[in-house]
Amino acid sequence: MDSGEDGGGGGEPEVIAKTSVLGGFTESTEIRALISSLPVVHENIVTLESAIERFLVIMDRYQEQPHLLDPHLEWMLNLLLELIRSEQSPPLLVHLGFKFLYIISKVRGYKIFMQLFPHEVADLQPVLDLLCRQDPRDPETWETRYMLLLWLSMTCLIPFDLSRLDGHLTSDPSQTREPIMDRILAVAKSYLMVTDKSRDAASVLVSKFVTRPDVKLKRLGDFLDWSLTTISQASDQTMGGTVILDGALQSLAQLFKHGKRDDFLQYAPVVLQCLAQCHVAESSQATLRKLGVKLVQRLGLTFLKPRLAKWRYQRGSRSLAANLSLSQSGSTVQAVSPDMETQSQEEDYDIPEEVENVIEQLLGGLKDKETIVRWSAAKGIGRVTGRLPRELADEVVGSVLDCFSFQETDNAWHGGCLALAELGRRGLLVPSRLPDVVPLILKALVYDEKRGACSVGSNVRDAACYVCWAFARAYEPTELKPFVTQIACALVITAVFDRNINCRRAASVSDHSGTFPYGIDIVVAADYFAVGNLNNCYLSISVYIARPFLSSCPLHFDQILSNTVLDLLLPIALGIDLHSRHGAILASAEISHALYKLANQNNRPVTELISSDCVDGLKSIHQRVSSLLACYSLSFSLGFGGELMRPAVCSLIENMSLSKMPFKDDPVITGWQWLIDDTLKSLHLISPGPRDGIKEAAVSALAALCEQYYQPQPGMADPQMQEVLVSQYIAGLKSTEVLTRCGSALALGSLPRFMIHGKLHQILSGLQQSCSQREVCFTEARRDAAKAMAQVCVTAGVSAQGGSDSVVCEGNVSAVYRALLDCMTDYTLDSRGDVGAWVREAAMTSLMEVTLCVVGTAPQLLSPGLVNGMMCSLAQQSAEKIDRYRAHAGSVFVRLLHSNNPAVPHIPHREELLAIFPTEGAEGLNWNAPSQAFPHITQLLRLPQYQYHTLLGLTVSVGGLTESTVRFSSQSLFDHLMLIQQDAAALGQFSEALLHVFRDNLRNDRVSIPFLKMLDQMLARACFDTFTTDQDHQFCVDLLSLCKEEIKKSKDTQKLRSAIAVFCGLIQFQGEVRKKVLFQLLLLLCHPFPVIRKTTASQVYEMLLTYDDVIDPDVMDDVMTSLSDTNWEEDVATVRTHRNQLCDWLGVQKPQPRCLPFLCLPNLDSLYYGISGERGLLR
Repeated sequence: MDSGEDGGGGGEPEVIAKTSVLGGFTESTEIRALISSLPVVHENIVTLESAIERFLVIMDRYQEQPHLLDPHLEWMLNLLLELIRSEQSPPLLVHLGFKFLYIISKVRGYKIFMQLFPHEVADLQPVLDLLCRQDPRDPETWETRYMLLLWLSMTCLIPFDLSRLDGHLTSDPSQTREPIMDRILAVAKSYLMVTDKSRDAASVLVSKFVTRPDVKLKRLGDFLDWSLTTISQASDQTMGGTVILDGALQSLAQLFKHGKRDDFLQYAPVVLQCLAQCHVAESSQATLRKLGVKLVQRLGLTFLKPRLAKWRYQRGSRSLAANLSLSQSGSTVQAVSPDMETQSQEEDYDIPEEVENVIEQLLGGLKDKETIVRWSAAKGIGRVTGRLPRELADEVVGSVLDCFSFQETDNAWHGGCLALAELGRRGLLVPSRLPDVVPLILKALVYDEKRGACSVGSNVRDAACYVCWAFARAYEPTELKPFVTQIACALVITAVFDRNINCRRAASVSDHSGTFPYGIDIVVAADYFAVGNLNNCYLSISVYIARPFLSSCPLHFDQILSNTVLDLLLPIALGIDLHSRHGAILASAEISHALYKLANQNNRPVTELISSDCVDGLKSIHQRVSSLLACYSLSFSLGFGGELMRPAVCSLIENMSLSKMPFKDDPVITGWQWLIDDTLKSLHLISPGPRDGIKEAAVSALAALCEQYYQPQPGMADPQMQEVLVSQYIAGLKSTEVLTRCGSALALGSLPRFMIHGKLHQILSGLQQSCSQREVCFTEARRDAAKAMAQVCVTAGVSAQGGSDSVVCEGNVSAVYRALLDCMTDYTLDSRGDVGAWVREAAMTSLMEVTLCVVGTAPQLLSPGLVNGMMCSLAQQSAEKIDRYRAHAGSVFVRLLHSNNPAVPHIPHREELLAIFPTEGAEGLNWNAPSQAFPHITQLLRLPQYQYHTLLGLTVSVGGLTESTVRFSSQSLFDHLMLIQQDAAALGQFSEALLHVFRDNLRNDRVSIPFLKMLDQMLARACFDTFTTDQDHQFCVDLLSLCKEEIKKSKDTQKLRSAIAVFCGLIQFQGEVRKKVLFQLLLLLCHPFPVIRKTTASQVYEMLLTYDDVIDPDVMDDVMTSLSDTNWEEDVATVRTHRNQLCDWLGVQKPQPRCLPFLCLPNLDSLYYGISGERGLLR
């Protein structure tokens, strides 16, 4: 996990490590009940899947501590085998039992779990018969076959000759009986060629079965011939051939691993020759190459005698008891170094020639492109070297060291590191080799090879940390003492500064820092969890580690930075390597600014700490970059190089300006300004990822540059530069490139006060004009213009009596608020979604900043109308559907409400708002959560000033798509409506606001469609039940008229469906309006869209069931039958007859087409539906 907060003040970082260590298998009772319930739950697919999922969840908890299952494995196995062996168990239950067995073996490991299977003589025949009855091609039961093969692997170990069991076979005497030995071997061979995991279990079966004394005498040679023939004939270019090769190689590797050397030695040369002829090492399949390497190392171990090298380096005793007894007595175990006589006696035997071929193939495997192959080869190198004489072993070590050549790839370096770690861990890398090995490991710790736009080498650095970890545990401290300082320093640098988290963590656990000053503190500070956070590493841990060394250094650290570090960085900053130049420029800029701060604390100029040569070097960086920009403008300045160098040089400009470098009137200032302007103009040519960072860097650099170098006297701007910059950026606001507009707007917002003075009206007019352009392509420009407007206002300051060209005053404050409030209504949509939300968010932030600024200086500038418009707009945004923008609006609303230093004047219903959002509870309100936000927001519906805007915002939330937003917003709205049911005045006021919202947003699909959905819910919940008792209530009449107008000529099926539901809800109102509603519904029954006709019939059917007083009971059955039995998806001419019949039954006038003599329409059906999309008119 990542570290927590750094330990400020140079203290040790505090890291809280959470572990998930389990104390035991606590779910044993639940597992027992789960297994016992399998005979019942397996019959239902839902309960079956639930049981399997629960079993998986419990078992997966013990993946990292599987040993906790050991006391419980036996009874779980017995319960499942009881189900499997039962004759009453159906096949599905048997397969389910094996599936559970596989899950257990997957967690605990098959090597441990398979030993628990019963392996009596009586078990062999049933297991074999059950396995023979399985279908190898059934993908649903592979767990059954896998576990049966493992079970058979145990039962075939019975200590009796298998020929004794052949007499128990029951078969027709006239037929030839197949011996059990041949049956098992045939089953094993067949499953070595399957595509599922049973192939792995089959290789285990082969290793157990073929190595039996009776089987190896009769079948070992034949099986090896079959395997080699299979390998020779199969091709890795096909999927089937790859599977066959995988199974054959696995079985051979297992055989040579578990078999006795004397039995397999005679076959080893033939197998090695076959592998060479088949070119397994050159296969395109990584799995096959790994198995080939694994088999080769087993062949190498077969060629060599199984002995432990006496010459190996031994640290301590191989006996734990001996080590413990010596530690209690206070003595230590010295490293063992055998005398030469013992070594000569040990090495007095011949090494087969094939071993050289084996080692050569293993060394080749170290350079493979796949990690699994290199790792297997490294382990093979360690195992084989452990059986070689010292001289030959030293040659192997030399060959491994050849991998660390810069002519080799990163794969070779990685494989070499893994091999060295294995050799060191096994004591096969003698101390005399450490002077050759350690320098290579130090190079591997910083290995980084660039390939195009990226680099490789993190795996090499990680493996190098593993080597250091292995050496620390393999050698006595005295052996490593000459090298420990170099290794520890390299590991500290890797642990703190490597960009890859795995490398940092590997270095932290491999650290040797405990052997030199402050080592223990470093190990504790840079532990495994602390280095997981990159910011913590660079900003906290590195400072903590460096501080004690700097304090003990004879030179002050400012002298170190200026005389040493800068001298080293500046040549790199002018070099040809892009990434090094980028880092050096950033570091030089930060160091220069840090030295300025130090000099300022001591009232000294920065030039006393930075030499003149360094100052000239910092100035020349821009010239170097500018020459590159000019020479490679098409590729460098706008490509990947430009994306790195532009923000770096902008950071340099900013830090040089903040450091008050003596560059005033220097030509370099003109170059810096050109670079900033060119960057802001070229934003559209930069890739989207780094674009925002480059834009922010350029704007920050401009602000610092103006502040330092364009101010001849305090508070007075250089007139020429002021005119040039302001005119240039205002002209940029009219560019056809949206990103140029963005850069120009933000540049205007970053100008210091003296640059704005006298130009405020011109700047605000340009920004206001940019905000008012509602084209979709300029959304980002409107956003940044809104941000810049607030920045300019805050920078210029506020004065009630000031001039409108210098400060925010009575003459311009209204225009600023109008522009920002207009931005609050931006709901632009494009392929990215509601991009207008960016503008609204910026406008909300700007309104808050400008308001707080005005209130703090001249609150009388805020008129009641401005404050009312602002608060109502914020209330609307606080009720809308997008969580992020709702939360931002809510926080701004509450911030302005609670502002009391001084308070924002003219806020409508301030006291009521403070009761809804009390000061002590507002901070804990989570506006992102609909369940918390909407109960507060809907209370604003009680306040007349906020009712309309709040209802407008709630409309898109209640009628939206997000389930949680719809649920909580609608519930809060209906709770409010229930509270005002008995208050006729309040309900009437709410209904008027509702109609007002609908009327203002007719044909605005963003609001009207959600409004119809919300209205449907209101009518369904009888929210206007009070109005239904009146004949032709005006609310219903107006609502019906607006609904008709909304869907007129519409082809939006979603809108039409919502309108149908509203019409059905309006049927509850009494009077002539009911006839009009029925007329609209019957009209929709002949809509040109079949789906609308079908939906209308269905909705009308449900409506008549709900409101049984709508029609005469005598015709009720006929109407319901017609609605349900008619196929409303047939052509209009057919369904019109049924619709007209319904008109007669319901007493509604039949829609009649109006004759249009000047039109020649072959199909008059379209005339019947004039209100919702059909072309035509009605009488």
